[in-house]
Amino acid sequence: MSEAERGVCLVIGAGDGLGASIARAFAREGLGVCVTRRPRHTDAIDTLAEAIRAEGGKAYSFGLDARVEADVAALVERIEREIGAIEVLVFNIGANVSFPVVETTTQVYSKVWEMAALAGFLTSREAARAMIERGRGTILFTGATASLRGGAGFSAFAGAKHALRALAQSLARELGPKGVHVAHVVIDGAIDGAFIRGRMPDAAERLAREEILAPDEIARNYVWLHKQRRSAWTFEMDLRPWKETW
Repeated sequence: MSEAERGVCLVIGAGDGLGASIARAFAREGLGVCVTRRPRHTDAIDTLAEAIRAEGGKAYSFGLDARVEADVAALVERIEREIGAIEVLVFNIGANVSFPVVETTTQVYSKVWEMAALAGFLTSREAARAMIERGRGTILFTGATASLRGGAGFSAFAGAKHALRALAQSLARELGPKGVHVAHVVIDGAIDGAFIRGRMPDAAERLAREEILAPDEIARNYVWLHKQRRSAWTFEMDLRPWKETW
């Protein structure tokens, strides 16, 4: 089966941790993988794409500010025209910030909403246009604990993640009958990576005990969601370590 026949997985927000693991997982399934980050991170996503190609996968990297409508539309059109049909869209932008509410500026609140909610709308809308025409496709949103409940100091992040979850619910109800599977994944707990290891001195030990989330294990579940038969689609999945308090 050719790359074009297998289709493409577009990962919006392919950071060094979970996003990279998701891209690798879909590449191993034979899909061409398109990875994006903000333009200032192009070196990092170029390196990711090169690593995937070195493993035998097909990968392409793009600098993208997913908050810019025209840029999102142009990228989706380019991928569809030059690389292949987008069979999977993974929206994985984090935008996790923490400020006391009295220190949360309008600029911060607006930017977090744009990154985690507006960008999710723009990218899923553009992908949906193509998926609806084909009568198939998968759209996966990465959520967080804040998608379900707001915590002290997380007013901006929780508001944006609640909005993203509501978007996912609306899309699932609208697009499901048109053959497009939409799912929202609640990641409840710390994910291993450079950020967490900088905040948790014992992160490596916790990972060895499986007390924090391993990005590759999360990614396996994203692939599983995509491969579900439409007679039993999951809308929402929550993933957390076995010792996470919830």
